[in-house]
Amino acid sequence: METSTIIEWTFFEEIPIPEDVNQILIQGEEPYAAYKTMRDSAIFTSKRLVIRDAQGLTGKKVEIYSIPYSSINMWSTENAGRLDFNAEVELWTRAGHLKIKLGKKIDVRRIDNLIANCILGSTH
Repeated sequence: METSTIIEWTFFEEIPIPEDVNQILIQGEEPYAAYKTMRDSAIFTSKRLVIRDAQGLTGKKVEIYSIPYSSINMWSTENAGRLDFNAEVELWTRAGHLKIKLGKKIDVRRIDNLIANCILGSTH
């Protein structure tokens, strides 16, 4: 069954894990890696992918998307080719189909490995 893309993000480069992310983590949840997005950041944790999206002119309003690994049914990664400038990650979840474009500074295989470890290595 084909599902339409619910939302699409672009990750530009790996960044230090933002210190304020601890406000939204539950007990025992650890941040693994963070990436710069257009308006904020995305953080892979031990339990979910958290994507923060600052909104408005000041960026003080922040929408947070939380994608638990337990909701991901399948994923695919595609490296950039000669004519393709961005690598891509696609996630099929119970909520729908999500697409993440990766900037040139990001190693798609590192992302693939992060997702695999978080999904397949978890005990849910």
